Amino acid sequence: MALIVRSLLVLLFFICSANAQQCDINFNYGVIIDPAHLRIVHQGQTYVQINGAHQLFVKGREIELNKEQQEQLSEYASGIRAQVPAIVSIAIEGVELGLKAVNKVISSLTGENSASHQQFQEKFDEMKWRLRTRFNHSDESYYIAPQDFDDFDEIFAGEFESEIESIVTDSVGTILVAVGEAMTHKEEQSTEQRVETFDQRIETMGNDIKLDISTQANALELKAAQICASLVKLYEIENKLQLEIPALAEFNLIETK
Repeated sequence: MALIVRSLLVLLFFICSANAQQCDINFNYGVIIDPAHLRIVHQGQTYVQINGAHQLFVKGREIELNKEQQEQLSEYASGIRAQVPAIVSIAIEGVELGLKAVNKVISSLTGENSASHQQFQEKFDEMKWRLRTRFNHSDESYYIAPQDFDDFDEIFAGEFESEIESIVTDSVGTILVAVGEAMTHKEEQSTEQRVETFDQRIETMGNDIKLDISTQANALELKAAQICASLVKLYEIENKLQLEIPALAEFNLIETK
């Protein structure tokens, strides 16, 4: 049984991480977006707040801006408002793509309409709902914590990794009921041979599923590359703001490695 559990978990995390996109960008602070405000939060306190496109507050104090500074701030705020939802979206898509792959494994082992598969599907649907509501509270409201964007599809997965593992592990018992008969019917094989055959079946299944989702995975890679390039441009705009607005001299939301 331990070998079977390991096989399923290895398949899960292999598929989830196989298409990770590298991006040498960090967010040093949390970012909260709603229709009226953009707040950048440090240690639970609002460090920078932008109301609309031009009104700037730093540590609670409003900063007077000239026209050129307002234009730069507006460009920066627009970029953050565009990229944070994109980051949230691609991270959720990456996690859901991995869950979709594992769901296919479970359905193929137990049957798509089996009670065990339906129970498994319900758990994953509930987790996906919580994942979305955690970072995307409405169509125009988003939150993202300080992040290292090395792997886009690991941004949120790490927080839910133990839960994913728990769901898979809890489901193994019901999966074994479905696959056990097929294994025990092969009387000519030893127990070791049966387990090895099952491991080979899992490996083949993983390769087939990876091929099946490769188009979606490649599309996610392209999106991740575009987001990374946009974040680099935002980093350059932020550097200009630091030079032009003294109150932002020490402000450093975006960091490159």
